[in-house]
Amino acid sequence: MVKEDRATWKSNYFVKIAQLLDDYPKCFVVNADNVGSKQMQQIRHALRGVAVVLMGKNTMMRKAIRGHLDRNPSLERLLPHIVGNVGLVFLKGDLVDVRDRLLDNKVQAPARAGAVAPCEVKVPAQTTTLGPEKTSFFQALQIPTKITKGCIEILNDVNLISEGEKVGQSESVLLNMLNISPFSYGLTIRQVYDSGSIFDPEILDITDNDLRSRFLVGVRNIAALSLGIGYPTAASAPHSIVNGFKRLLAIAVETDYTFPQAQRTKDYLADPTKFAVAAPAAAAATGGAAVTKKEEKKVEAKKEESEASDEDMGFGLFD
Repeated sequence: MVKEDRATWKSNYFVKIAQLLDDYPKCFVVNADNVGSKQMQQIRHALRGVAVVLMGKNTMMRKAIRGHLDRNPSLERLLPHIVGNVGLVFLKGDLVDVRDRLLDNKVQAPARAGAVAPCEVKVPAQTTTLGPEKTSFFQALQIPTKITKGCIEILNDVNLISEGEKVGQSESVLLNMLNISPFSYGLTIRQVYDSGSIFDPEILDITDNDLRSRFLVGVRNIAALSLGIGYPTAASAPHSIVNGFKRLLAIAVETDYTFPQAQRTKDYLADPTKFAVAAPAAAAATGGAAVTKKEEKKVEAKKEESEASDEDMGFGLFD
């Protein structure tokens, strides 16, 4: 197969990215640091039929996007984020689904000296397979240890590396000796572009329940403010109606004025014994019905047992 020249390759690249920008209304700006070619192949395979991964030089991606601004001016919002080792993942479907597929395709990696830690690293308390000659190494890192059956035992959990901190040579050697690979690398999402809007990937974690709870908090705040200043709103109207009913009920109780909704309360206050007698009667009726049903079930069960025993004996009642 003849390899195409550089000019043809660039031309085809610009045609491809223009076609993707036309066909796909959504994309992720992803960081590809520490992602190897084999892992990239696995990611492309996992996204096949769902999304398209496009990598390339930042200058070429920016040039292609600028050349497409006359068709879609909102793409200009992508330009400030084409910085560093980044790529674009184009999609049409659910953003959360593709995000989850990207997160699933991460691989464990050891902590290399000089690398920036993407997460906090803790060394758990454990009995290692290292001999006593390594004790000084642990002492230099201020890790409390003791010798147990000829091996070094780490007494307490140790916060070895903080998130965003550079990995030192000593920390890297220790983690490798303990066979700990604390980091996982893959395509990480920097920004999300969706039909002209660009936002942080944390927005994808917001669920319908989160939106509902935030909305209800706002409604409660508006209702409280409206009730406090005496200004009626749709949020405060139900509370105002309930409070008005309570006031009318209090007036009816204290005076001779009455209305149908207040009559039951007035009857109860006038003669509480009627309700005290009615409640046990209702409970007794319910209890009596329940007892009767239980007795009927017991009789039926005994009858079935006797019939079954007769069948087991091999004769009926009139044999």
